[in-house]
Order: sequence, then structure tokens, then C-alpha cells
Amino acid sequence: MTGIEDLELPDSDDLPFDPAAVEIEDGDVFSLLEPAVREWWLEEFGEFVPENGGFFTPPQRGAIPTIHEGQNTLICAPTGSGKTLASFNSIINNLHRKDRANEDGLENSVYCLYVSPLKSLANDIHRNLEMPLEGIESIVSNRDDDAEMGEIRHAIRHGDTAKSDRQKMLEETPHILNTTPETLAILLNSPKFREKLRTVEYVIVDEIHSLASGKRGTHLSVSLERLEAMADGEITRIGCSATIEPLSEIAEFLVGRTEPSGEPREYEIVDARFAREFDLRLECPTDDLVNTPRDVVQEHFYRMLHDHVQDHTNTIVFTNTRSGAERVLHNLRDRFDAYDETNSGCHHGSLSKDVRQDVESRLKDGDLDVVTTSTSLELGIDMPHVDLVVQVGSPKSVAAMLQRVGRAGHRVGQTVTGRVIALDRDELLECAVMMKKAEEGFVDSVSIPENAQDVAAQHVYGMAIAEIRPESEVTGVLRRAYPYREYGEAEWESLARYLTAEYAGLEEKNVYAKIWRDENDPPDGEYHYEEFPVGEPLIGKRGRLARVIYMTNIGTIPDSFSCDVYTRAGDEWVGQLDEEYLDTIEKGDVFVLGGDHFEYCYRRGSKVYVDRTSARPTVPSWYSERLPLSYDLACEILAFQDELLAHYEDGGPPRVRAWLREFPLDDDSVRAIARLFEYQLRYAGPESVSTLNRLAIEVERDREEYERRYYVHSTYGRRVNDGLSRLLAYRCAQEATANVQVAVADNGFVLSMPLNRKVDLEGILEDLDAEDIRDQLRAALSGTDLLQRYFRINATRSLMILKRYKGYEKSASEQQVSSEMLLGFAEDLEEFAVIEETYREILEDKLNVAEIEGIVAALEAGELDLERRLLDSPTPRAFGLATLSASDVVLAEDESAALQALHDHVLEEIGEDSLRGLSSESLE
Repeated sequence: MTGIEDLELPDSDDLPFDPAAVEIEDGDVFSLLEPAVREWWLEEFGEFVPENGGFFTPPQRGAIPTIHEGQNTLICAPTGSGKTLASFNSIINNLHRKDRANEDGLENSVYCLYVSPLKSLANDIHRNLEMPLEGIESIVSNRDDDAEMGEIRHAIRHGDTAKSDRQKMLEETPHILNTTPETLAILLNSPKFREKLRTVEYVIVDEIHSLASGKRGTHLSVSLERLEAMADGEITRIGCSATIEPLSEIAEFLVGRTEPSGEPREYEIVDARFAREFDLRLECPTDDLVNTPRDVVQEHFYRMLHDHVQDHTNTIVFTNTRSGAERVLHNLRDRFDAYDETNSGCHHGSLSKDVRQDVESRLKDGDLDVVTTSTSLELGIDMPHVDLVVQVGSPKSVAAMLQRVGRAGHRVGQTVTGRVIALDRDELLECAVMMKKAEEGFVDSVSIPENAQDVAAQHVYGMAIAEIRPESEVTGVLRRAYPYREYGEAEWESLARYLTAEYAGLEEKNVYAKIWRDENDPPDGEYHYEEFPVGEPLIGKRGRLARVIYMTNIGTIPDSFSCDVYTRAGDEWVGQLDEEYLDTIEKGDVFVLGGDHFEYCYRRGSKVYVDRTSARPTVPSWYSERLPLSYDLACEILAFQDELLAHYEDGGPPRVRAWLREFPLDDDSVRAIARLFEYQLRYAGPESVSTLNRLAIEVERDREEYERRYYVHSTYGRRVNDGLSRLLAYRCAQEATANVQVAVADNGFVLSMPLNRKVDLEGILEDLDAEDIRDQLRAALSGTDLLQRYFRINATRSLMILKRYKGYEKSASEQQVSSEMLLGFAEDLEEFAVIEETYREILEDKLNVAEIEGIVAALEAGELDLERRLLDSPTPRAFGLATLSASDVVLAEDESAALQALHDHVLEEIGEDSLRGLSSESLE
């Protein structure tokens, strides 16, 4: 503990506390700051001393000293706890000291890069950067000791920055540059500006969790290694996130390796994730989501939502789809006079930039009572007046839930208030487990893509363009990046063969060599460079337009488009489908468009061909919009079900309800969950419920629809279920010699086939070999629209297909046509990098093949038992799967009627009198 009187401070009369009476925990941190920086901090944040027991929030107290010492630092703390400010404060303090120490001040170059995933984040820096710089400069100028402070310049640069502004940055370079991952990669290949980056001493990666899990993060990790290789000194890397796990892996992702495939660079982790108070609760509009009429559930829901909004200053309502955000706002305005355009708004990615910025500005100013959104307000835009977040439905992971509710109480000392409202029983169960795990400090783990060949292709091309260099230097840069720490020689040779166009026939398809690789020849050889020893394998660029091609085509965010849907019979246009939706359907699947039912036949480029049908839908229209349940949370749900069964066995429903009241649930939620499992267990027994060591399967014979359905209760999340169901459907179709339809959800999947066909599904599962899963799933993907789409995305990322060339921009649909012409040719090439990356991304990043292998291995080892039930009607836990296809808005009444019919059958089987008439008292 350090006494306040030991520090150099302003006059005590100006302080918001008595220096003689207060002892602080962080005097040693405070003493690291320059006098002017200390004074500004006191003026700005002195009011927070009582809450913090000092001058700093927990993440600031932990991070400022480590950054001051030049340690790589990962800061994990809730939104609004000051982690970004801590990063900037340390850097500004160092630059201020450096400016004073050098007679000529700071150089005309960049000292700090702030990289954020969104342009809007790069623009939202007033509180964290402009205010400190202006405040400190003002304090220095007002001092009487003739002290001067040179200007610490900052600027924002991303894809929308005007050419004139970019030119000005060369003449008067910002010392702190705010940018995005894509722009950083371009700057590394800008002949003039890259020289301005040699002085970089700090890199801040904000919202690192949203980057690490995708290829944007992979791209950034290699950019950071390229920057490190060209910088004059070591770079201090700082990562910031509100919700992320596992911390050590994310820290290693941030810092990279000291040597190719070597040990991680040293780092410190500042873990202050639970430094704020949380007030979280799950609510349900009714204790019976089956029997209560849909319009009554909706009425209760909107009344609950209205009451929450009226009880708070500013509320953000998150939904799981953009259409849901629009619908909730429309209904609030329609049902209540309290809402109109002046005090309510909607924010999502499909709205124009101007509309989004207007909503953000009014929300920051506290002028909007309520804003509905999907995911676009998740990240760290400062919204100081928001004091409540309502999540409608399951956000599918604890991390997403904490990220969203963290938008409320965006100040230290304020309680984070979040309410989750569940509108169906499956999501009610998900959310109950989610809320409990959040209370316990659980966060879902992030999965980082590894050895992505498309990203590697871009960076190898970029390094070859920048300068001729040894091949070992190129591979060394890749392997120092965490995602490529295990990048082998086979992967490198495959990539190099593609980039040098060694494959016969490749250039005939207009796919040309991008680099050359050769040993440095003797002086009379074609490739001779005096600065390298003879015999050194070198790499350089090919093509006069290489730099232009690279600069106009790099990046990892795929273009997307809508496909026009036509009937095969009359070539009649019937509407459009988002291409992501096509990932989820196969030949024979039925979907709803414009209120009519269509059977999917095939796609050609951007056109989809269908047949009209009266068959019921197999894939709901919202499917591609919703986030998948995280695998970690899915496993926690299985563990929850295991524990619930134990409580049921010990004391029946009363014991289950008593246990559930230990969760942050309202009473309707408790009773609804208890009732769900009461019906389930009476109808089909405890063996019908999947747990961590049991996989339940139920078989239904539907004589009216003439279908046999296998409900697989694989509560592993939609990614795993998507892969596992594709694998089983592929095997079932071979065994039954019939078309097998698939419907997939987070808590399981359904395989449907004609009633006169049957398969031994348990036998097929038991015959699976974990070592063969990748090959079998790869075979199941061959020829699918999913493969075609991902090949196009990877071919474009790999610069095999150029989005922009000689002034022409190729649309996503045109890219798709080009990729379909290339796919068959590419699949016949041996170990072709772009094809291999396409399969790798689908298998590993989209279908969670590693988890599927683990499930199959558990079956082989006898650690996971299979339990099969033959039933005339689905169990309550299968209701969601049974009505999956009926959940479109246009079929809401059908879904409600179908649920009621299923429910009535269950009551009839278990004894209608014993359960339908249960009074509310008996359920207490």
C-alpha cells in the first residue's frame, strides 16, 4: 500500500478525497505515469477512487505496469472496465516521455497500431484516445515550468479513407494509427508507407475474440509477424477482449512464436473478467409453452418487454436474426403508444451505413428508449446510458450472452443488468444452463483455424511482391504465426506448387503463376542476386500487375449473393434465396418461399431450380441466419440433463423444481422445464434423455405421411450435428437405396425415409471408425452445393479467381460461375492447395470434425451408450425436431397445431387425467 502523500499530485484542495486519510492499492502503478498524465487521470477519474480502492479499475491496475515494461499483454475484462483506455494510457505516457527525452521530438512515423475488427470501432476512439491526448496537452501548456509537449498525432485508416487523406499521412504521419486487419496487410505492401511502420513499438488488437475464431484473425496473425520482421525493435502486443477462453491459447495467438514452430513469446494475462456485478435472469412468458395459445404467449412477451423498457433509461434488445429485430420493433410500436421513430430504432447489418450511424449516435446520447438489433451492436462501441439488455431467445453461447449483456452498465461501479426471454422449450433449457454457467464464470472456448492455405497464399504472394527473399524467411514468418506453428513441409510444397502454377493445364484455365522459386544461381544464371549466397532458395513475384492484383484482391471476408429461384417446369421465377441457405439443403429437400412449398433440384451459378410440391418442408427459412450452439455449452446441457435425472430419481418433480430454483430463473421458467421432463420421463423413461455418456435415438413410424423418422438426440450443437447427420444420411442412403432427408437443429437431427425402407442406425453408428471419419465425411461432401460455395470462397481468397482485375469487378455470382468451371478440374489435381483448404475449412471450421471423431471414439470405447426407442409419436424432447420445418412465420399456426397434436398424444399415452389437470399448486 502506498500513501497518497508519497505521490506528486496537484494541490490537495483540488482532490475529491482527503490525501492524509486515504490509502490506495495502486500507488505504485500511479507512480509510473508522467506528471501531466497523472494530473489528467486524476481530473478525469478521481471520482472513481472509492469504487476501485485506488485510481484504477482492476484491468487497468493489472495492465498498465506490464505494458509500461514492454510485456506482451492479454487483457480480459468486461465491457466498460477501461481495458482499451489502459492500453492507450500506457502508450501515450511512453510517447510523452519519449517526446520530452528527444530534442527533435517524435519521428514522423508510426509508433502504435490499433487494430479493430470493425471500421466503426476504429472511429469510436474519442474517449480512449482523443480525450487523453487533448487533456494532457492542455495540462502541459498551462504549466509554469516552461514544459512543452510535442503533438502526438493520431489518424484512422481503413478501406473508406480518401486517397487525399492517405497521401497526407505520408507527409505528416500519425504516431498512433487506427486501422483494420485488411488495411494493415495493404500497408505492409505499400512501398512508401511500409517504411513508416519500421518504428512501430506497440500493437493493440481490440475485440480479439471476434478475430481469433476466423480467418480474419489468421490473416492478422501473419501480418503481425511480417511487421515484427521488418520493425526496428521488438513490438509489444496488447490484446483486449470482454469474453474469451482459453486465455493462454488466445495469448499465444496474439504473441506468436520467437522462432519458426518454436516457443511462444513471453506474455502476461490480466484476467479481470468478473470485476463487475451482474444481475442476470431468465424469464418465460408462461409456464406452459405448448398449451398456451401463440397469441397469448406473444401478448405476455411484449408486455414483459414493454415493462422492462419503461423501468430503465435505455434498453438494447438483441434477437437472433435481422428479421427478428425488425419484427420486435414493429410490434412494440404497433402495440404501445410509448414508441415511435423519435425514441426507438433498429440496427443491423442490412441497414444503410447512415441509418446505423444515426442509431448509434442517438443511443450514445441517451435519446433512444429502446433499440432492437441482431449482432451488430455486440462489439465495443461505447454506449454509456444503456442500463438494460434484453436477449430474445438463446444467443447460443455464454460468451455471446456476456458480450451482449455487457453493453449495459457500461461504466465501472454499475451493475450489468441482463434479461433473457425464451419463447420455446428447447431454448428455455439452453438458456437455463447458460445463465447458471455464466454465474459460475464459465466461458465457451474459441476454436482457431489452423494452416489455412488461402490466407497463406495471400501473404506469400505479398512477401514476394515486397521484395525478393529467401524461401526460409517466408516459411519462417508463416510458422511464427500461431495458426501456422505446425505448418509442415507437405503443406508448404502444395501451396508453392499452386503459386508457381506447376500443375499441368492450370494456366490454360487462366490461373497463372504468382511467384517464382529458384536457387540463387551463379553470376551468369537467370536468378542471381548478390546479397544472397549462391544456392540459397529464393522467392520473388511474377507478373507486372502483381502489386495491383494483390492490393485490390486481398482480404478474407467472402462476398455473398442471393440466388434467383425458378421452377423447372415453366422456368417461372418464384423468388430469391440467400446463398448461405443453400449450404443447408440437398436435392429433395423442401422449403417455403412466398408461402408456397418447393422441392430443391439443383443450382447452376446464381440460379436455383425447383419443383412445386405439397410435401411438408424439411429446412426452415431462418436456418442460415441463426448462430449455432457452442459445443462447450452443448456438453454442459448434456451434463445438466444427467444431473436433472439424478434429482428426479431422488425426489421426483418437487426435487427437480427445488434444484432449478437455485438457477437464475423466474418461476414460469422453473415450472416449464420441470413439466417438460416430467412428461418426457413418464412417456419414454430416463433412457430417452441423452447425457454425456448416452445418445438417445427414437424411431417414429408415420403411417399418414408414409415416413420412417429417426430422431437422434445429439445435443452437440448444429455444427457437429450438421456433419454427423451428413455422414449418417450418406451411409443410410447407401444401405436403404432411398433418398434420405435431413433436418438439423442444435439439440439433434432427424433422418427421414419412406416407411417401406428401414436401416439399422445403431449398427451404422457402431460400425463407424474414428480414423475414417474425415475420409467418409469428405466423400459425403463431394458434389454438394456446400462444397461448390466454399470452393468459390477459397479460390477467391487464394487469388485463383480475381474479384478485381484491370478495372473490372467480378460479382459474387460471377465468381460462382467461374468456380464451378474450375472445380472439376481442380479436384483432379493431386494435393491441390485450394481444394485441400476447401475441405479443411468445411470439415474443421464448419462441421467440427474433431468433435465428431471424439463422439465416434467414445462409441467405440464403450464410453457412450446408444439407447433406441420405437414410438408412434415423438417424445416431448423431440417436439422441436418434429416441428422444425414448420417454424417459418407463414406456418406459425401449423407449428402450433402440430405441437398441440404431439402433446395430446403424449398426454393420452401417460394418462391424460394424471397430468393435464395438474394445478399450479401441485407444480410448486
